[in-house]
Amino acid sequence: MAPRPHWLFGDQLGPHFLAPRHGGPDDRAPVIMIEARSVLRRRRFHRAKAHLILSAMRHRAAELGDRVTYLRTETYAEGLEQVRGRRDPAPLTVRHPTSRRALDFVSARENVEVLPPKGFLVAQEDFAEWTARNKGQGKGAGAGALRLEGFYRWVRERHDLLMDGDDPAGGRWNLDHDNREPPPRGQDTLDVRGPWRPTEDEIDDEVRRDLDRWERDGEVSFVGRDGPRRFPATRREARSALRHFVAHRLAGFGRHEDAMLAADPVMSHSLLSVPLNLGLLDPAECVELAEQAYRSGDAPLNSVEGFVRQIAGWREYVWHLYWHFGEEYRHRNALRHTAPLPDWFLDLDADAVTANCLSTVLAQVRDTGWTHHIPRLMVLGSRALQDGWDPEAVTDWFHRCFVDGYDWVMLPNVVGMSQYADGGMMTTKPYTSGGAYINRMSDLCAPCAYRPTHRTGDEACPYTTGYWSFLHRHRTRLSTNHRTARAVKGLDRLKDLRELLDLTAERGDAPP
Repeated sequence: MAPRPHWLFGDQLGPHFLAPRHGGPDDRAPVIMIEARSVLRRRRFHRAKAHLILSAMRHRAAELGDRVTYLRTETYAEGLEQVRGRRDPAPLTVRHPTSRRALDFVSARENVEVLPPKGFLVAQEDFAEWTARNKGQGKGAGAGALRLEGFYRWVRERHDLLMDGDDPAGGRWNLDHDNREPPPRGQDTLDVRGPWRPTEDEIDDEVRRDLDRWERDGEVSFVGRDGPRRFPATRREARSALRHFVAHRLAGFGRHEDAMLAADPVMSHSLLSVPLNLGLLDPAECVELAEQAYRSGDAPLNSVEGFVRQIAGWREYVWHLYWHFGEEYRHRNALRHTAPLPDWFLDLDADAVTANCLSTVLAQVRDTGWTHHIPRLMVLGSRALQDGWDPEAVTDWFHRCFVDGYDWVMLPNVVGMSQYADGGMMTTKPYTSGGAYINRMSDLCAPCAYRPTHRTGDEACPYTTGYWSFLHRHRTRLSTNHRTARAVKGLDRLKDLRELLDLTAERGDAPP
């Protein structure tokens, strides 16, 4: 009997998604790939993101050769009809998709078998067992929530990652304290070899021509700039990027993991979230290669632990919470923030912004579709939180504008971590700060028209005024949170609070 066809989504592009072991498709199975134009019509994506995903899909199709049927259709449903025929639908298999919308779609199709997810370390049934054992951990605000630290230790033990017998390597589970150094003084960039970059080919040229034509014809609309491609689009490129990072950049990653430099947006970060989320890399190979670097003395423990925490801890945690919290999590808005995103933010208009930190980071998103986690959280996310923007709209913006952004990635990261819209289900406090934090962790404040220590006046930092205004607005809630109660009490010491609040109201949604 001929093997059933297998449908590959555009974020399932690595060989492990076609591996016949562990319930995968037959290794002789024909492959279906569908490039559905409706996906690009639904949202105003970053142009570089659209380019990357289409390039990666078309590269994978070229690798599979005669084994694949590659369809360019308006919708997924139209593509399936073309492949299977309306009268005699052939059964097919598909891997568990990475979004609820896609899972609902494939689950509703006749003669489609949904196989277990791939591309993650922890199986869904194992996470369910862990949650059943660990509900109720934590104290204070958000008590009963499932916290990252306990999950991360469990993953380390279960997968024998950075373990010396029953103990964590080096005797400590968490080396965050060693990984919070500000950028080195007097340096515009880190003294580290640059990241791996790809060379574009004829497939990239074809994708760019198609995107240009669709835009000219008014079929789609994008934000941001496209080109040259900065991230892997093939398995071979992804492996090269991984090896390059481990050999040349991992050693210096940890110390300045949370730092920002205007002229060095990448710092020592790996950029591997992009190929990981396309399915071109498996998380196991990433953390195992990093651990090998530690064991061989090629990278210090703090850097390796920080990298492993990002992948085996945070990435796995976010993936499972996306499914665990359910669809209603998308609409949570504990702080009742409803302000619309301003046009300058939606359009990535960095030139309209005076605040140097925000202008710099917004320009990075505009030009590349990427920034590392601290600009995302403490510059972009903090601006949205302080100004009370609708968290569902903020989630959509991050999804559309980041090359590594997918529904499962951004929903917990934005609703839970960045905007505290879940009221503490995921994190113990809102993540926002005044200008002093940005000044300490970056070189972005010195050339700015605003001063991070000024709360009022023409030079008042929007992040400093915004921080105190946010605490004042949510004083009742935050005063009962042990992580924020002390900061709330600081409001009583501000003799210029009324002037500060008036300034915040006067600025409104104008570019800061």
